[in-house]
Amino acid sequence: MASDWTFLTNHAHVLVYLSAHPDVRVRDLADAVGVTERSVMTILADLEEGGYVTRKRVGRRNEYRIDPQLRFRHPAEANQRIGKLLEIFSGTA
Repeated sequence: MASDWTFLTNHAHVLVYLSAHPDVRVRDLADAVGVTERSVMTILADLEEGGYVTRKRVGRRNEYRIDPQLRFRHPAEANQRIGKLLEIFSGTA
């Protein structure tokens, strides 16, 4: 019987989606990742607090920028930059 776990966390899913869609609305990001809008807002706050994502207001929308030079937070992956993960999912790796 298959279980419902995945290799990537919701934080990673949000980061990957933002890298391809930097001007996405929270509602659309939530739909794409499969979580609530509230969860996305919490994840975005975490990513911003950690310096992984910066938000810039453009008109009535937000534009998100990711710092690909930052490293993973877990000690087992701390020697790797998140840009490598984003490259895998962008199709440029």
